[in-house]
Amino acid sequence: MKTLFILFTATFFITHSLYSQAEDQKELYIIGAMHGIPKIVKNSYKLMLKKALKYDPQAIYVEAPMPNDTISWEYLKKGWSKGYQRFYALSDSLRSTFDFDQNTFNTLLKKDFAFMSAADLDYLIASFGYLRDNANHEFYTYIKKYGVDVSKIPTRYEDGDLTAKLALAQGIKRLQGVDDQQTNKEFHDAWNACLKAAQPTGDNAINQKMNKKQYNKAILPGILGNLGHYVNTKKSLVRLHKSASFKFTQNDLPECLEGTRYFDERNERIAKNTAHKVMNSDAQKSVLIIGAAHVIGLVEEFRKNYPNIRIKLMDDSI
Repeated sequence: MKTLFILFTATFFITHSLYSQAEDQKELYIIGAMHGIPKIVKNSYKLMLKKALKYDPQAIYVEAPMPNDTISWEYLKKGWSKGYQRFYALSDSLRSTFDFDQNTFNTLLKKDFAFMSAADLDYLIASFGYLRDNANHEFYTYIKKYGVDVSKIPTRYEDGDLTAKLALAQGIKRLQGVDDQQTNKEFHDAWNACLKAAQPTGDNAINQKMNKKQYNKAILPGILGNLGHYVNTKKSLVRLHKSASFKFTQNDLPECLEGTRYFDERNERIAKNTAHKVMNSDAQKSVLIIGAAHVIGLVEEFRKNYPNIRIKLMDDSI
């Protein structure tokens, strides 16, 4: 009888411990975004927003450079994006002209969105520029332009139609950038070299056929307003992953393999950035809004290197 009691007690405590660990495990809901979308499917982010609101996150991570990622910003200040170029120039200017005060900044961020005045928003927008925080500079610029009631007309980008609306509804004051563009120049160079090398081998034709299938499969969901859901299905995400990471090739082309390496390494760093923030956050449930082509690679990274973070997706079969 004593042995049975000890066995029962041990089983109870082990089960309770495992249950508590499962309850305390951090969650990350990854949403694959389409970035800019055509006017004909302008409402495609509505369903994605509905699903994100139902998930009820306490933190939002986005595909934007981190303020302290000096290597990425060194490239981006003259890199591929005209928007980032303009933001970097603005940030540099503000660092020499704007009188930033941490206490004022913190006080304003504690206000409810509805009670932030135009002057408050101007100060926060300038502050995020000064801090080189592009994600929140864009977010508070959106609020200044459209107000807390948000834009009635779709912006056709996830920043306005998904991220900003989700953050406002959840009362999340700061977005968290997790992107890494430290080797984007090398990636773009490899992209051009791969397309050139893959032309005579017939590998480009494989990619073109796959992209055509992706497009054709998206037509009906797009018409029905379910484009966001379709993009996040397993087959769609796999096709996007293969195309963006050069894994569509049947031949081992050095130029394409180099591009794959840069793409995979970027996903590794994005996953590392995100995992670090998730594990050091008070938020139990978080959302990552990222280009859909990154989702498969990020899921692999999280499951391999950060199994303590529970990953959730729009497609439960992944």
